[in-house]
Amino acid sequence: MSDVLVFVEYAEGKPAKAGLQALGAGSRLAAELGGKAVALVINGDGAGLGPKGASRVLAVNGDAVKAYSPDGYARIAVDQAKAINAGAVLASATPMGKDFMARAAAKAGCGLAADCTELKLEGGKPVAIRPVYAGKALIAVQAAGTLWATLRQNAFAEATAGADVAPEAVKAPFAAGDLLAVVREIVEGVRGRLDVAEAEVVVSGGRGLKDPAGEGKQNWQNLEKLAETIGAAVGASRAVVDAGWRPHGDQVGQTGKTVSPKLYIACGISGAIQHLAGMSGSKVIVAINKDENAPIFKVADYGIVGTVEEVVPALTEAFHRALHG
Repeated sequence: MSDVLVFVEYAEGKPAKAGLQALGAGSRLAAELGGKAVALVINGDGAGLGPKGASRVLAVNGDAVKAYSPDGYARIAVDQAKAINAGAVLASATPMGKDFMARAAAKAGCGLAADCTELKLEGGKPVAIRPVYAGKALIAVQAAGTLWATLRQNAFAEATAGADVAPEAVKAPFAAGDLLAVVREIVEGVRGRLDVAEAEVVVSGGRGLKDPAGEGKQNWQNLEKLAETIGAAVGASRAVVDAGWRPHGDQVGQTGKTVSPKLYIACGISGAIQHLAGMSGSKVIVAINKDENAPIFKVADYGIVGTVEEVVPALTEAFHRALHG
């Protein structure tokens, strides 16, 4: 059980960044186990994954998998894990990965280590490290048999070395009519916007920015300008989303998206434990708040005490000078 099966998610016909990060993690774990990283691609060509860490690429295509099906993807993952006698099965903790991997692990008679931030070996067996209690503690998960795990986005690096491998065609073990559930339509958000879960820089706004339909209109425009200046995604706290000021897809926190960017700038966010659970894995945290006692400052690497009306435009100008001269 030295090989590692890695589901590589595709988006718009190419490997998603999160999928390549999972493959990089899987290739390093497989090397420590003395085995191979086997990439599993569903509804994608699987080309170019060798240099990204895959020693083998299994590509499942055809009418049966043209539409996403949680039970269909779960069945394929279980079948291929058994076929290679995988020591671990990995996928990124994207909405898709979270959806079907739990089903697959249950179908395989195993538990799932969700949203893991580290993989290692102990006693020759893979171990997954995952945050619990809203990020206040870490636990190590080791399985008696195959380890099934989803990996937090941006917590693992892509592989940078490997040889080209030809994808191996694998037939789906079912017909489209056999599936219990199939996604018929995907309603997309605004195209071209960075996803907070994948972005390396995130600028988030909280209730302190005020209502964008009223007195907070300029504040949110300033936040968007800051994000554009530094190439960041725009996030939001739960209070902002609940108020209808930003879409749910922007929400960072325990009931939103978990992010691990290189830089996280929290603007007008007090720092409730639910929000901290979603962004505490950020490499560098900058907090802007007029309340010097706000909880966000306890986790921040850099803190600025001041109003968003004053600080955000000044910060944007400083970034513009530094980046563009």
